[in-house]
Formats: sequence, C-alpha cells, structure tokens
Amino acid sequence: MNLSVYIAKRYAISFSKNKAINIITGIASVGIIASTMALFVFLSVFSGLKEFTLDFANATDPDYKVITASGKFFTLTQKQEAQLRKSAMLTAFSKVVSERVYFVYDAKEIVAEIKGVDSKFAAVTDFNQHLYVGDWLAPRSEEVVVGAEISRKLALGLFDYNHQLEVYAPKPGKGNIENPEDAFNKALLFPSGVYSVNEEMDGKFVFCDLQLAQQLLGLQPQQLTALELKVAPQHSEDEVRQTLHGILGNGIQIKNRAQLNDALYKMLQSENVFIYLFSTLVVILTLFCLAGAIVMIIIDKRDNLKTLLHIGLTPKAIRGIFFAQGLLITFFGLGIGMALAILLIVLQQQFSFLMITASMPYPVVFEWDNVWIVVATIVLLGMLSSWIASGTVTKNVLK
Repeated sequence: MNLSVYIAKRYAISFSKNKAINIITGIASVGIIASTMALFVFLSVFSGLKEFTLDFANATDPDYKVITASGKFFTLTQKQEAQLRKSAMLTAFSKVVSERVYFVYDAKEIVAEIKGVDSKFAAVTDFNQHLYVGDWLAPRSEEVVVGAEISRKLALGLFDYNHQLEVYAPKPGKGNIENPEDAFNKALLFPSGVYSVNEEMDGKFVFCDLQLAQQLLGLQPQQLTALELKVAPQHSEDEVRQTLHGILGNGIQIKNRAQLNDALYKMLQSENVFIYLFSTLVVILTLFCLAGAIVMIIIDKRDNLKTLLHIGLTPKAIRGIFFAQGLLITFFGLGIGMALAILLIVLQQQFSFLMITASMPYPVVFEWDNVWIVVATIVLLGMLSSWIASGTVTKNVLK
C-alpha cells in the first residue's frame, strides 16, 4: 500500500488530541454529507418538476409535426396521403387546419385559434383524454370542444341551443371591401365539450371538424396547415425526417416535441443550470471547511511531519498524505450523503410523504445522470480543495 495513503488513513480514523481540530473535521464531514444530499435532492426535484411540466405540454403535442416552409398552408395530394398510410414508420397521422379567428357568444367576444382535426386526431395525441366536461366532437358536425379558459371568458354552456357560438374568419382574396359582412366567412357552432390542460392551452384552441375549418377559411379539401404524426418507437428521428422529405418534398418543416416547445425547453434548461450552479456554490463553501480542517491538521501534526521528513519522505510525499486525507473525507461524505439522498428520493417516489395538495405528491424523479453529476462535482471540488490545502506543506512548515 502506498505509504502516503496508509498514513492518511491513520490520520483520518484517529482523533487528534486537540478537540477543536476534531470538531472542525467533523463539521467538514457533515457539511460534505449535507451538501451532497442538497445537490442531489435539488436536481431530482427539478427533474420531477420538469417532467411534470412537460407532461402537460406533451399532452397536446404529437411526436412530429409537419408544417409548410413558407406561407400558412400546403397541399397534401392523394398520392402523398396514400404513401403516408402505407408507411410502416407511422402509427397514425392527422390532418390539421388552424387559424386565429373571432368568436362571439351571447354578446361576449374573444379571439382564439380554431383547430380543425380529422377522426385520426385522437390516435395521434391523447388530447381528448383531457376533457373536463362533455364529449369529444363528432366527425362532420358543427360541434366544437373549447378550452376551459375560453369557456370561462364567454360564460359558455354546453349544448345550449338558445345561444349559438358564432365564429368569423376573414375571406381570402384581394381588392377593396364594400360591405363589411362580405369580408368574413361565418359559421354557427355547438359546444359539446370543455378541455382543461393548463392556463395557456385552455385559452388558445377551439377544436372543430377538419372540413368545417376548411370551409370557414375558404380552403380546398387538400389544403392543410399541418400534419401531426405518431411514429413507431423503433424508428430514429433521422429516419423519420428522411422518409417524410421523400414523400412530401423539401418544401416542409418537420418539428419534434422539443422544437414545438422550444421556448419551454430552453427555459427549463436554463433553470436547471441555475439550480446546479446555486447548489454547487453551497458545495464550494462547504469544501472550504474541508480545506481549513486539513490546514489545521497539518499544523497539529507538524512535529510528526518533521520526523517523516528525517526518515526519508520527500515534501511531495508528505503533501500527498494530506491530499489523500482530504479525498478520504470527501469520499466518506459523498458516500453517506448519496445514500441518504437516494433513499429520500426513492421513499418520496414510492410513498409520497410530501404533498403539494391533498391529491398531488411533490414530483421527484430518480435519474442516474443526476447521480453522476453529483459524484463528479463533489469529487472534482474535493480534489481541488484537498490539493490547495495540502499545498500549505512547505519547507518552512517542515523546518
């Protein structure tokens, strides 16, 4: 066994005659345990919150969405649609038309986005599972499903045949408008259901039948705003993109879920980095205690170090003793801290002893990536603080 490591182990497990040094060393060890737990728990809690947030976003998003590279609408030919249906890569796809329009209900007004979908929409996303009340719209009908926020603002009732939901969309075309009534296409809608996902989404969409939306916007049957796709899990993103460009050409954009929620993903990533840096600052402050404890031990063992120097150990080997001792204290605190933190997270996942509401446990997720991040952070900072503290063993100290 390396002599420096052997001596470091003896120093680490033996108590000094100076009680103050023992207390400082104990505080450093407890600090590493606590900071390790804090760093892992913070990352696990944020992973839980991130997953909780994305679950709401992904509830309305398909695996992939195809939109036009220029303009608002593109044409899906019968040949292209047949090729998509034959593709083993696609589990399902839905044709979509969407546009911002003007809604009026019982003298109350709102601007929102009407989204026309076909009968395959429920197979692409689980949006219809988020119905708060009522039923999903029937194909080829004037029924619509509105968001809870839109319903609240309009004081909208379901199947209220005394008050119809009116929708107005600008007619496509050019030239001057002599009669304002001729500038809009109008339709009468019948709310059949109300969905609830989150506040932003609840105030954004009104779902209707695809053909109704096409007629309202003055589009041809083959004109679409988007294709929403559900892909078999064994297919890679590169394969999906290559296949879709081969069928639909290069005049399209293909967006995955991350790209559909680009702002949300960037915000969550920035928050994750901030939490990590904040937690790492706590670790750095704790490891200053470790460096201070090692310096105090060096001073306490000064006579012993002179003896080691006289029997042939070099100053470098003596510095290695305290570097190794710092690492031993670091690994001791890291091991206990990680064990306690993992136990805490697993217990919360299994038994939900910490609740946000009476029915909603505080979301946490155990991820191995977080384990490696914590281990790497504690080990690197422990090595740095041990190296700095062991560097105080100089010739002047050994005189």
